[in-house]
Amino acid sequence: MRCWRSCADLKQARDLEGGIKMKAVLCKEFGPPESLVIGDIEPRHPGKGQVAVNMKAAGVNFADSLIIQGKYQAKPAFPFSPGLEGAGVVRETGEGATAFKAGDRVMVHPMGGGAFSQDLVIDTSLVFPIPDAMDFVTAGGFFITYGTSHHALKDRAQIQPGETLVVLGAAGGVGITAVELGKIMGARVIAAASTDEKLELCKKYGADETINYTKEDLRDAIKALTDGRGADVIYDPVGGPLAEPAVRSLAPGGRFLVIGFAAGDIPKIPLNLVLIKRSAIVGVFFGNWVLANETPAKANIKELLDWYASGKIKPHISKTFAMDQAVEAINHVVSRKVEGKVVVSFEDA
Repeated sequence: MRCWRSCADLKQARDLEGGIKMKAVLCKEFGPPESLVIGDIEPRHPGKGQVAVNMKAAGVNFADSLIIQGKYQAKPAFPFSPGLEGAGVVRETGEGATAFKAGDRVMVHPMGGGAFSQDLVIDTSLVFPIPDAMDFVTAGGFFITYGTSHHALKDRAQIQPGETLVVLGAAGGVGITAVELGKIMGARVIAAASTDEKLELCKKYGADETINYTKEDLRDAIKALTDGRGADVIYDPVGGPLAEPAVRSLAPGGRFLVIGFAAGDIPKIPLNLVLIKRSAIVGVFFGNWVLANETPAKANIKELLDWYASGKIKPHISKTFAMDQAVEAINHVVSRKVEGKVVVSFEDA
């Protein structure tokens, strides 16, 4: 017997049984966000080890702009929906999907996209229960930013209490979570961003020191704030011209975390810098790690959700868009003016 959380969920289930189509943001050919359209989709039944989810919200990430242009690692078949994370209610479970039942509130991580849709079928290895206290908008934009930073700092950098962490692009979607989680893990956190306003937000999320790299030389500022020693860990989701001076700012044995390239340019780092300081350049590809490590991935997400439930972390959702504003939402993220997270809500679609 199915248990529905609300009248709206029950109505949506009856609509599906009656053959009413759902809506999705669709990419029918590679191009800019303006090429996306809103279209009808046929709801699908889940297969073995899968669940069907009535989606309520989806997080917007820089990678969405790459996927729709054919510049991302995954290239889905047309037509497809962008969206690498989201949240909703389980509508139906497939064979063997015993960890979930209809009516469960979940967050999802569809590899290669698919979250910008009212209906999604997905493997249970990429589905995670959410606490009752977490609303769908918060859950929709939680997985990638918090999951990436948690995995980067805990598993890849193995950051230790008392170490110095420098976060570039610190007010952005992943950056602000790295500031917040770094502080929880006991690091001394230096937030680096492009405006004083963004740095004020970073202070609210735990930054001990700040650097405005449009006003200060990044390398000189890190040197001054670390008494010439350098940073133990540098978290870089930006890339571009900041990467090399950041690597030069590592302490002996330091770790440079490669998160992404929001600046657009993939930097070329002279490897003699790594040799001289016995430092490490460490790649962080959270999505692939989740696929290959289901048990520790679920443990990591549970730890994050426990921290959320206890009030240790407070996601910063800076703006919410409706489904028919998906183009505007993606462009807003691409502009790099975002503080925190941007989410698309499907509740009124």
